[in-house]
Amino acid sequence: MTDIGFMWDTFLTLLTGVPLTLELAVTSIVAGSILALAISLLAVTGGAMGRNAAGAYVFVFRGSPLLVQMFLIYYGLGQFRHGLQDLGLWWFFREPYWCAVLALTLNTAAYCSEIFRGGLRAVSSQEIEAARACGMSGVLLFRRIILPIAIRHALPAYGNEIILMLKATALASVITIMEVTGLAGKLIADSFRAFEIFIVAGAIYLAINFIVTRMLLLVEFWLSPHMRMRLQS
Repeated sequence: MTDIGFMWDTFLTLLTGVPLTLELAVTSIVAGSILALAISLLAVTGGAMGRNAAGAYVFVFRGSPLLVQMFLIYYGLGQFRHGLQDLGLWWFFREPYWCAVLALTLNTAAYCSEIFRGGLRAVSSQEIEAARACGMSGVLLFRRIILPIAIRHALPAYGNEIILMLKATALASVITIMEVTGLAGKLIADSFRAFEIFIVAGAIYLAINFIVTRMLLLVEFWLSPHMRMRLQS
């Protein structure tokens, strides 16, 4: 029989890990999106060498499991401690938090770069020519026309990647980070009541993802004037 009191206490305990889960997700998504935009621009405008470099990056980080990447960064690079100390980087790689952020960032950048590349290629030549006819060029053309249209095309797939990254933060628990899943593992080790604890943890992730999906829908609505006009009429 399910113990409601135990589940409530579990909920309050796991709730303390939510800020760290969100911090991991937001930091990784923001950093990964910046890196992904650079990679997608390299693939689109960098010629054959840029396409090959971007393709190699995407192949490596999409083709290998995120868990393996996290282990390689946290445990694998720890074998080169002296070299990292000489380079002044050991302060970064000795902390599980930063190793998790790096692994999540590099992984999501590979997926997001393909999403952004598709969005950039979805901008029609007619729209670009119309903007040039209005006197736009260079950075102004990219900022006012190409980027907003590309984001609108890429947003549904990008939203899916955000949801996946929120769930992927659970893997950070394997390198001793006490976010929601890490705290759940600790509670299970203490109580041996995995069913109730994981039910509560799953409910927390569902609630977070529900809020995020609503926010993404609002952003998509804001970026789509035709949807707003149809609603107003």
